[in-house]
Amino acid sequence: MWLCSDGMDEMRLLILADDPLARAGLAMLLGGQTNYILVNQWHSQSDWQTDIEETPLDVVVWDLGWDPPEPLPDMREGGVPVVALMSNEGFAAAAWSAGAKVLLRRDSGVEKLKLGIDAAAAGLILIDPTLATPLLPQPGNEDTLLTESLTNREQQVLYLLAEGLPNKNIARQLAISEHTVKFHVNAIMTKLGAQSRTEAVVRATRAGVIML
Repeated sequence: MWLCSDGMDEMRLLILADDPLARAGLAMLLGGQTNYILVNQWHSQSDWQTDIEETPLDVVVWDLGWDPPEPLPDMREGGVPVVALMSNEGFAAAAWSAGAKVLLRRDSGVEKLKLGIDAAAAGLILIDPTLATPLLPQPGNEDTLLTESLTNREQQVLYLLAEGLPNKNIARQLAISEHTVKFHVNAIMTKLGAQSRTEAVVRATRAGVIML
């Protein structure tokens, strides 16, 4: 359920940041906002997955810091929307691949951060324009040619992949079998030259098939 920070409901947030100063700053910034509840604060190498699995959460606010770990953890596994904060566009593609669909700069003001949190909770994509270049289709990109051969059904499956849905949920939404979904996913990966579902989404995004 989307709990708007401007409404009467409360939104439960988890802060994830390796930098203790960043954690403290975000806690101070968000803790003073009406209708936000800070459930916990974690270092990325700690057992933050436990909170995601066992505690009702609406949004994870993830500060990547100046030197994020490689590879980034897969944030889609917990099923909680993620707002990723980063210092420059060089981390945008990795954060997107890790499951964050709201990408903002670390120095974003509180109003922009609240907007990003609300967008994430609503299942929307929001990307700071200064971070978008690595995710946009490039002139002459071969991905553009590859995506021309996707069928309408494959594009429908691709959009649901981008939302992080597993095959079972995709099958339910499209009223088809899981076996058929698996067939379409394999076809999408083959046509996009991708080795994984995540890579297929990234390549499709860069080609402009999935609009930001």
